Amino acid sequence: MKQILLAITLVMGICSFAQTHDNRLTIGVRDSIVSKQLSETRYLNIYLPEGYSDTESYNVIYLLDGGMNEDFIHVAGLVQYNTLPWVDRMPSSIVVGIVNVDRKRDMTYPTTVQEDKKRFPTTGGSQEFISFIEKELQPYIQQHYRTNGNNMLIGQSLGGLVATEILFKQPQLFNKYLIMSPSLWWDAGSLLSYTPAITKTFPTTDIDIYLAVGKEGLTPTTPARVMEVDANLLAEKINDIGNQHIHLNFDYLPEENHATITHQAVFNGIRSLYPVNKN
Repeated sequence: MKQILLAITLVMGICSFAQTHDNRLTIGVRDSIVSKQLSETRYLNIYLPEGYSDTESYNVIYLLDGGMNEDFIHVAGLVQYNTLPWVDRMPSSIVVGIVNVDRKRDMTYPTTVQEDKKRFPTTGGSQEFISFIEKELQPYIQQHYRTNGNNMLIGQSLGGLVATEILFKQPQLFNKYLIMSPSLWWDAGSLLSYTPAITKTFPTTDIDIYLAVGKEGLTPTTPARVMEVDANLLAEKINDIGNQHIHLNFDYLPEENHATITHQAVFNGIRSLYPVNKN
């Protein structure tokens, strides 16, 4: 009798496992691109909006730190929520999560600070990473997915640093930027002294920027900087350019810190970047 019960239990367990396996939930697809710019294969997590169709075209959100154990799942969830018909805060969008290989390499430009070099020995590859985004990733997404030319970039911490670098050097790559807690302390804050490509007359098309910082305090540098102060300096620098096509919303979130800011800031950023439900 015990043997019969054991056999029934095993069969039920196998059936239960198969059912779970067959009915697993998925929120996207895995893709990859062989990069000549970076001399490596880069993996992508792609969220496709509900009802994704070959007859429609979609906005694209490029998410730095886009791994499954990073920010992809919860950011894709925020996008899915904000595109629900009864919420309708933003247009249906594809999310392209860029999985990290070496974020300290890809998201930092060369530094003159020896302490930075010691802490980040592979540092200084942001220009190659930006070239990868411009020359390989964006064309690949445009070729293989239904896109409409509206591109957003999301980056936090070092991701916010390289997003700011892209904004300063090649602003036309994206028409929306969602930048959170950018690590502007890098290279003794040199990016804050950089003369950006943005001028009073360039670009001539609209770029919307949402910039957020939490109550984050001192940076891990000697001498220490203050994250909130650097973010304010960045906002002032952008506003002082006086380009009528650059629209900046600066958001201070005192209840969040460097570790917790992303989810709330992305939610606020979507509301800021899409004040009216229009493409």
